[in-house]
Amino acid sequence: MTRPPAKVRFASRPGDPDSWIRAADAPPTGKGAGAAFTARLTIDITPELRGRIKVAAFRRGNTVAVMLRELLDREFPPSEGDRP
Repeated sequence: MTRPPAKVRFASRPGDPDSWIRAADAPPTGKGAGAAFTARLTIDITPELRGRIKVAAFRRGNTVAVMLRELLDREFPPSEGDRP
């Protein structure tokens, strides 16, 4: 008798959060030499705030993702000891 194929899952939760976070320090693979590593960040906001953010991005001729990356980069600049 043959076994059914194992379920392929999109992603699994890490067993050890510290090793999962450190995995972001690994160099990107398979995306070409110039591709930058990115990590997804999910936050919960109200629909009203989401709408205001989207309108602001549109008025600035930008995408929400680019606008929020710039905002986070301004608010949390690299400091001594942050990078190896």
